[in-house]
Amino acid sequence: MFLSRTLLKRHSVLPGFDLALGFTLLYLGLIVLVPLSAAFLKTFTMTWPAFRDAVTSPRVVASYRLTFGASLAAALLNSVFGLIVAWVLVRYEFPFKRIVDALVDLPFALPTAVAGIALTSLYAANGWIGQYLALIGIKVSYTPLGVFVALTFIGLPFVVRTVQPVLEDMQKELEEAAATLGATRAQTFTRVILPILTPALLTGFALAFARALGEYGSVIFIAGNMPMISEITPLLIITKLEQYDYQGATAIAVVMLVAAFAMLLAINLLQAWARKRQGR
Repeated sequence: MFLSRTLLKRHSVLPGFDLALGFTLLYLGLIVLVPLSAAFLKTFTMTWPAFRDAVTSPRVVASYRLTFGASLAAALLNSVFGLIVAWVLVRYEFPFKRIVDALVDLPFALPTAVAGIALTSLYAANGWIGQYLALIGIKVSYTPLGVFVALTFIGLPFVVRTVQPVLEDMQKELEEAAATLGATRAQTFTRVILPILTPALLTGFALAFARALGEYGSVIFIAGNMPMISEITPLLIITKLEQYDYQGATAIAVVMLVAAFAMLLAINLLQAWARKRQGR
C-alpha cells in the first residue's frame, strides 16, 4: 500500500491535493458562491412584510405557477422521449445515424434567441406548423403552451446525453438472461433495464428541469409575455431590474434559488436511494 501511494504521488501530473483543493474552492467561491450570496445579502436588507409582499403578489405567483409547472412538465416529457431517443441511437443502426446524433446537440449550440425566433416562426398562426394546429383550435405562440414547447426543445439533450452512456455500457446479456428465465419484454424493461437507468434518468431530469427554470432567451419570443398569462419568472426579474426595483428582483431570485436547491437535494436523495437499491 505504501509503495502504491508513493508511485501515485511520484507520477501525479496535477499539483498536490492541498493546492488543487485550494484552487477548486477559490474558483467555486468566485464563480458560484459570491454571486449567490450577493442575492441573499441584498434580500436581507428588506423587512419581512416587504419580502412577503414582493414574492407573493398575484403577478409573481402566476409567474411561479407557469415557470415551475411548464418546467416540470417539459422535464417529465423529455425524460420519456429522451430515453426513447437514446435507446434508438444506441441499440439500432440506420442511415444518417451520426447526423441524427449530432442534431440532438443542436439546442446546446443554438443561441437561445435564435431558437426562440425559430420556434415562434414555426408555431405562429401562419407558421409551417402553427397554421395546421390553428385549424383544430390549438394556439401555441404567445400562450403558456408556447412556453412548454420552448422548454421541451432546450431540455431534451440533457436527458439523452446522460442516459446514452449508461445504455452503451449496459450488457445485452442481462436482457438475454431475463428472456431465458421467461421474462416478457415489459418485465425485462421494468425489472432489469429501468432500475439500471434510473440514476441517469433522474440526473437528466434534474438537469433539464434546472435549465428550464432559468431559461429566458428562447421563451420570451414565443411566450408573448402577458402578465398573469404567459409571463415567466426570469422575465419578471428582468422587468424588476429595468424598473430599478433591485430588492424586488433579488427577493424573487432568492425564491427561485431556494426552490432549485430543494429540487436538487430531492433528486440527489432519490439517486442515492436508487443506487442503494442496486447495491452500489
